[in-house]
Amino acid sequence: MRSRLLFYWISSLLVSGCTRSGSPPALSFSGGLVVAQIVTDSLQLVDPTRQRRIPLVRYFPQPGRGSAHKLKVALLNHAYHGKNTDYKFLADNLVAHGYYVISIQHELPGDEPIAMTENLYQARYPNWERGVQTIRFVLQELAQRQPQLDWQHVLLMGHSNGGDMVMLLAQEHPELRQVQQLISFDNRRVPFPRRPYPRVLSLRSIDQFADAGVLPTPAEQTQFGIELVQLPTTIHNDMWDGATEAQKQQMNAAVSHFIEKK
Repeated sequence: MRSRLLFYWISSLLVSGCTRSGSPPALSFSGGLVVAQIVTDSLQLVDPTRQRRIPLVRYFPQPGRGSAHKLKVALLNHAYHGKNTDYKFLADNLVAHGYYVISIQHELPGDEPIAMTENLYQARYPNWERGVQTIRFVLQELAQRQPQLDWQHVLLMGHSNGGDMVMLLAQEHPELRQVQQLISFDNRRVPFPRRPYPRVLSLRSIDQFADAGVLPTPAEQTQFGIELVQLPTTIHNDMWDGATEAQKQQMNAAVSHFIEKK
């Protein structure tokens, strides 16, 4: 692979959380928030212009705990054939860093399957564009419903096909300046935006490779501050809750290093 790849060899990263029951050890982040309990709930939106259901899972600190800081917003976007409940290990880590996490269910019963042959960029573009519309609707709708959150510092994260949606949104909608950070877990088809904003991190597996022109060159990485992290023991299909604890620690360590940068 021509791109310069950074290696993170992290021996351990302590991340813990729970749902409404139980009282695990507290989590903390540099902004001063202490999270003694992570609440998980679900919500379903309906986009009236498309008559499309949008199931969401949300992760956030138990109300009444922590500091008065506004929580930043992170949107998770699953891989094809995945579910919005598949990335709890990432969601818990983000909550510990002061984020209110919203995980979107993109695939619904009755949706057309994505193409597996021919020109995949052209054939899958309608799927990605539908995802872009869904992400934009969720941002707009929840900003109205939950104005107490910090909607000016949004992180978009996507795995595989969900990562391609995130990259397409950044390409097509540079006016969305509130989207300040992108994290891709092994997206392979949609090229990275080549500009200084939003900041971009991509974690790369050992068994799948991006199409030509998707990843930035070493010079582009330096010019635009894009970070690529090669995961030395993780394959594409292990980038979810089914990963080993060691793999989860490596992924969370890379994410934490990225979002803690000023």
